[in-house]
Order: sequence, then C-alpha cells, then structure tokens
Amino acid sequence: MNTSGVTLRLLDKADKEILKLPRTVKGAFFDFQHKFRSNPHTTGLKLQQLKGDSKLWSARVNDEYRALLLRLADDDWLIVSVKHRKDVYNRLSYGVNQVTGGIEYVDLEVVEDSVLRRLPAPPAPVPAPAEPAAPAQPEPVRPLFTDWSDQQLSELGVAEPLLPVIRTLATEDQLLGLVEYAPQLTGEVLLALFDGASYDDVLDQVTRPVAATEPVDPDDFEAAAQRPATVVTTTDDALREALESGDFGRWKVFLHPTQARLVERRYSGPARVGGGPGTGKTIVALHRVRHLVRQLPPGRDKPVLLTTYNKNLAADLRSRLLELGGEELLSRVEVSHVDQLALRIVREAEPGSGKQAIDDSQAVREWRGLLDELGENAWDPEFLHDEWTQVILGQAVGTRTDYFRARRAGRGRNIGRAERAEIWQLAERFTQRLDRLGRQTWDQVAERAARQEMGREQRIQNIARQREETGGLDNIHLQDGSGGWLRHRYRHIVVDEAQDLRPAHWKMLRGMAPRGADDLFLVGDTHQRIYKNQVTLGSLGVNIRGRSSKLSLSYRTTRQILRSALGVLGETTYDDLDGSEETLAGYRSVLSGELPAGHAFPDWTSEREGVAALIAEWDADTETAVPHEQIAICVPTNQMAAEVAYTLKLHGIDSVEIRSDGPHGSTGVHIGTMFRFKGLEYQRMVIAGVADGIVPREAVNNLRDKDPVRYRQETQRARSLLFVAATRARDSVDVFWHGKPSPFLDDSWVDTPESAS
Repeated sequence: MNTSGVTLRLLDKADKEILKLPRTVKGAFFDFQHKFRSNPHTTGLKLQQLKGDSKLWSARVNDEYRALLLRLADDDWLIVSVKHRKDVYNRLSYGVNQVTGGIEYVDLEVVEDSVLRRLPAPPAPVPAPAEPAAPAQPEPVRPLFTDWSDQQLSELGVAEPLLPVIRTLATEDQLLGLVEYAPQLTGEVLLALFDGASYDDVLDQVTRPVAATEPVDPDDFEAAAQRPATVVTTTDDALREALESGDFGRWKVFLHPTQARLVERRYSGPARVGGGPGTGKTIVALHRVRHLVRQLPPGRDKPVLLTTYNKNLAADLRSRLLELGGEELLSRVEVSHVDQLALRIVREAEPGSGKQAIDDSQAVREWRGLLDELGENAWDPEFLHDEWTQVILGQAVGTRTDYFRARRAGRGRNIGRAERAEIWQLAERFTQRLDRLGRQTWDQVAERAARQEMGREQRIQNIARQREETGGLDNIHLQDGSGGWLRHRYRHIVVDEAQDLRPAHWKMLRGMAPRGADDLFLVGDTHQRIYKNQVTLGSLGVNIRGRSSKLSLSYRTTRQILRSALGVLGETTYDDLDGSEETLAGYRSVLSGELPAGHAFPDWTSEREGVAALIAEWDADTETAVPHEQIAICVPTNQMAAEVAYTLKLHGIDSVEIRSDGPHGSTGVHIGTMFRFKGLEYQRMVIAGVADGIVPREAVNNLRDKDPVRYRQETQRARSLLFVAATRARDSVDVFWHGKPSPFLDDSWVDTPESAS
C-alpha cells in the first residue's frame, strides 16, 4: 500500500511497450513501480533528470532497462516509456495536444526508423538496350498528405513534432510504420484521410468527439494528466493483470470519449448503437448498465435487464459485468438470455406445462413430416416455417383475419388471400401436431411470452388511465382483478447483439419496461446477423428513429484483416433494424499486422492435414507461439468440426469443442462451427472448409432461380457468418479450402503465396 503520498501513473503507449518486454523485465518493472511509489529517491532507483530537459527524468528498472518519467508536480509522476539504457538519449518529444488537451509522447528516432525500414524496394535493374537511349526519368513520388497543410493537420489533432516525418510518407506501408508508434489520435486522423475521408468528415467524426471542452494550457501538465485524452493505468492490480495476462483490461476503466458520450447520454426513448466488429459495442452496453444502475434509488430489486440472444453470450456478459462493477453492480441487474427469459414468463403463466423446446432444424423436419402425411407438395417446408415464425408468431398474429392484414416486408414472394388462407390452415395443423408430440419451438415460446407482456402492459395502461380519470385515486377492485399491484418488470433494458433477436422478442421486451426516457438501449451490427430474424423495429413498437449512433474504430481487428473481411460482404446491402440501409462506411482500425493467408488443397483430408501442419509450425516458432487456447478453428458443420478434432489428435494436438454454452474443456485449440464464435475473440483464427458448395451450401445455390429473394437472404446470412468468423481474430487469419474456393473469397484471400502453392 502506498503511504508516501507519491502518485505514479503509466501512459497508455508505455503500457503497450511493456507488454512486449521479456518476462524478466516485466517482473522487474512491477517491482520498480512499487518501490518508486514507496520512495522515488531510493538509491537503487538512480532517479535523475535528463540533461537539458526540465520535466523528463529516468530511473533504473534493472541493469539493462530504464523508465522515462515526466514530473508533473513535486510528487506526481507519469511513466511515458520503458527503454533499454542505450536508447534513453534518443530524440524524445512530449507535450500537451492542443486539441485534446492530453499528454502525448513520441520517440522520434523510433518513428523515423520504422518509416525508413518500410521504404519501397528499389526497382530491379533493366538490361542495357543495344542502342543507347535517353535515360528514363523516374516518376516523382507524391507524398500522401500533400493536400493538407500543417495547420489543417494540427487542427485535426496530429502531433506537431511528427509533421516533418508525415511530409515524407509516400506509401501505405510507411504510414502504418508511423502509426504503430504515434499517439492514437494522430494515427486515427492520418488513416481516415488516407482512406478517403474529407477534412470536414475527419474533424466531425474523429477529432471533435475527443476534443477538450475547455481551453488548453500547453504548460499545465497536471491538468492534462486529468483529462480523458491522457489514458493512464494507476493501480498495482491493473498493472499485475497486464503483466500476467497480457491485457490491461482498459475496457473496465477507460472508454473512448465517443463511447463515453453514448453511455452517459439521456435518451428520450429507445436508442441503438451500431458499429463493426471490435468497435466496443458490448463494452458500451456494459458501461451503460453500470451508468443506469448508478442513477437508481437505493434498493434490493433488479430493475435493469441485460439480455442477449444465447446462453453462451449471456454467461460472458454476466462475468464481465461482475468484473466491471463487482457483486454490488450485479445485485441490481438481471442477466438472462432472451429465450430463457421468455420461457420463464411462459412457465409462470402456464404452470405444469412440460413441453420440450425444439430448434429451427427440428421444426423444419416436423413441417416436412406434416406435408408428407398430407401428401402436400406445393409448399416448401422451410418457406412455411419462416412464414409461420417471422410473420404469424413474429407479429403475434392471433386470428386468420389478422394474418390477412399482416405486413410481410422483406419476405419476397407475394402471396394472395387464398394462399394465406391455406398457409393459416397448415400452421394450425402444425401447432396441433407439436401439441400432440409435447413439443414447442422457441418462436412459440417467444410469441406466448410477448402476448403475456403485451397484456400486462395494457392492464398497466388501463390502471393509469383509470387513475387519471378519478383524479389520482387507485381503483382497488381493478388492481385486485389484475392479480396484484401491477408494475413493469424492469425500468431499463439493455440488449446486446440486437440484430439476432426474433420479432416476438421485441414485442415481449417492449412490454417489459415503461415507455419513456432511457427505456431500451440496443447494441448490434446487422452485418453480423447470423439468424433469419430480419425485423423492422418500428413496426414492433420499438421506435429508434433519430436515436441511432455508430462506432467506427475497431480495437480488435487489424487493417489487413479488416480489409479482407469487408471483401467477404461484397456489394450486399444491409438494413439498420429500422427500414433504412446500414453501411460500414468509415469503419477503420489503427492496428497493423500480418496479411490474411489463403491455403488451397485438393481434398478435405489433405486440408485437415494442412491445418495441423500450420499449428505445428506456429508451435515450433518459440518467439511468436501463442497458447493453444488463443487459437481457434472455425468450420461450416459439426461433422467437419469432429473430423478436424480427430486429425489434430492424430498429430498430438489437443482440442476443445465450442458448444452453445461455451468451450467444453480448458486446454487445447478451440474448434466449432461459425455460429459458435459470435462474441468471442482469438489471437489466431483458422477458418477451414471455405469451399464452393459448402460456403454457401449447395442448397442455397439451388435457390438462385427458384426463389431469388430467399437466395439473396440466405446468401447474405452466409456472408455474415464468414465475416463474423474472420473478424474474431486479433493477430492473424488463415482461410483453408479444398477444390474451388468459396465465391465469397476475393483476390486478397485467393491470390496469397500460400494459396498459390
């Protein structure tokens, strides 16, 4: 415990440096910062001011490494770097950014060296012609940022000491070399301009969200250290977590100002936050829950619901919420996956019902069985199942007449009144069949729960209307007749992965919270929709119009992976859950890494052998090897997952199956179908079996002429699954196929050296 009164903080860029240090140096650094807090003037630390600098000091970490510190005040210190002793006297620059008001530090020699290392290779020599010719004049290289003045770049928040280096940049590779060591805002601004954004767009979308709200004094480092733009780690626990796990868990203590604005804003009704993979949508949802709980009056109830579409993700949300705010926070929040929530409501209303819940594939088999029994071959069982779930159950349609009037937007095939009558009759026969078998689908559960909550909300509104008519007096008989003093189940509802909820889920959730400020808060990305639940929220009573925001900066996926993953989506258009189009325009990353690799094989057996060989190759490189639990293999089917696991076992590589409730086992490479990896992330991602006829399935290709609308929907879903799989990776993605590659893979995957071999 620190009793000396010394404050020691660690700048964001410095903690990332430390993660790359040898293990022994990390341990020495942890000891160092503890000793420094106790007494910075301990002889062994050799604290001394750098010559010619008024604020920068160095201190001994061990024989080889030194910490560089800014002295903000007498007993207030900020570690800006940890360097080998020979690099302590590099040309170092630090200051207060005039736009954000945060402290920035740059090692100019390291930046320049990184840029120089990435100079384009000289052209190969050309044999001299038989007759002398006039020497060819080389094409002048146009620097990347010629179109913007130093003043404009500074106004956008670019670190001014880097302007001379920026003027020399001529290739994307050189730009990435600078971004690796530049302050984050500088990297974001330069990459956004390089990607084609205008000055005004960058100012509005990148700079203004992080700009200081008060005038900035460039000499006041103490004030600068307190601003959100100066990202720091201050506690022993946070540092220990970083050194032991390789992750500072910044999400628990730091939100990007853009995220913080969305978390803390007061909304007049339902609100939605979108954004691509890795942009922090789930982090925003978790912090939003904490923010809402902090506004609650004292109590022991759980007026905040945090929900998502499956059990695995709900368990992850619970553990992360516990990590964020402890038992005190969790005690005021109900965390449940949405089907579990619906089932609980149905069981409350229908005690004693012991029906078995079945999934969509089982339900389609039952439809097929019904049609076979009836000798009916005019209808496709999958079409009927989708019509029943998305329209009849999804809109809680209760009568034949209501079905005749039901909206079928996005369903594609137009059906007349006579066909609707026939479908309604088949749906009634189907529900009778399930009743006889003692089964129910999850869509039925959701629809029954929606009816219960819609009825509850209607009774609450009737009571409120009665109270208003009687001048504020309660009608005791009306209350008793409703089965007790009615109230909504929750005050606030936060939904993660909103794009994958069923239509009836939204009707259920809408009835669970009183309509008004901060009632529903949704996060999700329709580009990652992996189920068929295409909804328009406004038609289901959830009006988000005018209250939608988008996150665009990825904290997980590198630029190289991001570019290839976006290619998987093709030219397909995606909705925004409210009837308009959603795009990933402006989606970007400041992270850089390996190019994704493609691997072609003649057959499935040799492809599996290739996967095993790649993992063995990674293991053999001790410098870059990662724990097997940080490697995932994603395949299209359960059968393929089992076959890959068997091949790995033959090569002495353990594996862990990813099931609907998460990993089953603790040690080994994680293997599962594409559906299982939503919400997860890994250092290395292998996607196998990405062959034509498998991704997408041949059955989908067969719909091209027979049912063009369903073909587009199923193709879009298959693209989204592959997109989700590719964007689970932090460091590398390797895609394998046998025979002909999937049509979803563009040249960035197929034309790599590995695939050509």
